[in-house]
Amino acid sequence: MRNMHVMNSLRRIDLNLLVILDALLSEQHVTRAAERLHLSQPAVSHALARLREVLGDPLLVRQGGGLVPTARALELAAPLAEALAQVQSLLAPNLFDPASAKRTFRLAMSDYGAAILLPGLVRTLRRAAPGIDLLIIHASREGMLDGVLNGEIDLAAGVFPDLPAELRSTPLFEEHYACLVDRNSLPEDGVLDLPTYLARPHVLLEMRGSGTPEIERALTAIRERRHVAISLPHWSVAPQLIEGTDLILTVSSRGLLTIDQQKLLVVPPPFHIPSFEFVLAWHKRRGGDTALQWLNEQVRGIKFYPD
Repeated sequence: MRNMHVMNSLRRIDLNLLVILDALLSEQHVTRAAERLHLSQPAVSHALARLREVLGDPLLVRQGGGLVPTARALELAAPLAEALAQVQSLLAPNLFDPASAKRTFRLAMSDYGAAILLPGLVRTLRRAAPGIDLLIIHASREGMLDGVLNGEIDLAAGVFPDLPAELRSTPLFEEHYACLVDRNSLPEDGVLDLPTYLARPHVLLEMRGSGTPEIERALTAIRERRHVAISLPHWSVAPQLIEGTDLILTVSSRGLLTIDQQKLLVVPPPFHIPSFEFVLAWHKRRGGDTALQWLNEQVRGIKFYPD
């Protein structure tokens, strides 16, 4: 009933206003929304005033240098995104031309995912679809999936063992874990054994509590625990913390392929951690969006680092 009430509210508004509202909810900034839509700032401001009048709600209120959506605006976001996607697929089911298209896609991924996916994807887009822009969003696994569910994210790339029924996915590659250590902290044979692994402190990459549950589950399976000395929300500085210390970093192996191994060493974990699939996920309601289908194909066509 609640979603029906929301959809009835949306039906009372001109389609152009709905497009502007979608951009405003995404950008939360009048100027950026205007640039995204190739409209003037006064035109977007006027549209926002009209939307506020029709819906009887401020929708976006000023906070700091931007706009913050009201509860009513947040309620509208998901059905609005779904309605616009359906309209787009209805009006142009097979007319997507990458060479002339003008569109912004919102992709969610971690630092690791960005390092693996973006270089190849950006080169493809600049060559085949220069009018396609990307907005990259960094979030936890839960945040990525929530964003896809509510329409704020078009595609999410990551490790999602339990996808909601509303989402679809395609595997990109299979990945396994490796450990990064200071070369001088291991014996000459370069072997990291289990007692050493458990005795030494660890660096954990996690965002908003998402962590790396695969590693902890693998340790639990052998009735062991590790001591996490440093938790980080991003990848970039993590390898620098290993050099000259006794710390151990256990992460996805592809993230370590470009590490300078003069001082650092990449070695296998001394216990079994199951490999996992890195996938691309989207909402099933976007199945008719040919532009999104095209982008999906470009991501799947990237030549990923070998195992």
